[in-house]
Amino acid sequence: MQPAQFESAVENIVRRDSRFDPQAYLFLKDSLDFTLKRAAETNSGRARHVSGRELLAGFRDLALQEFGPMSSTLMELWGLTETRNVGEMVFHLIEEQMFGRQESDTLEDFEGVFDFQEAFEHPYIPRRRQVAQDVV
Repeated sequence: MQPAQFESAVENIVRRDSRFDPQAYLFLKDSLDFTLKRAAETNSGRARHVSGRELLAGFRDLALQEFGPMSSTLMELWGLTETRNVGEMVFHLIEEQMFGRQESDTLEDFEGVFDFQEAFEHPYIPRRRQVAQDVV
């Protein structure tokens, strides 16, 4: 897929549905590449289709790796508040023929997979130390 072709597809999508920032689509493409590479590593180097859950895990992991504690803020700025939003973007890209789809793939595959706030903020919340109290 050519970068100009992908950017043109994103422009078409955003004209129809402006809920998500164009940068979110570019990051989603990077997330798919990241997830496909990870899947190939566990599949003897062979490429294969990834599920919605696998893509979401890759999306989360890449965001944490690339953006760290700013992940939550970026997701919010991009209009993403839940895993279903990622699925909606995936299906927009499928409509533009930028992503492939199997018949079994549905938007519901992306529904409620994880909580965005917990996924993107929890890893950066300092844990309180338990103070042992002497019991007399």
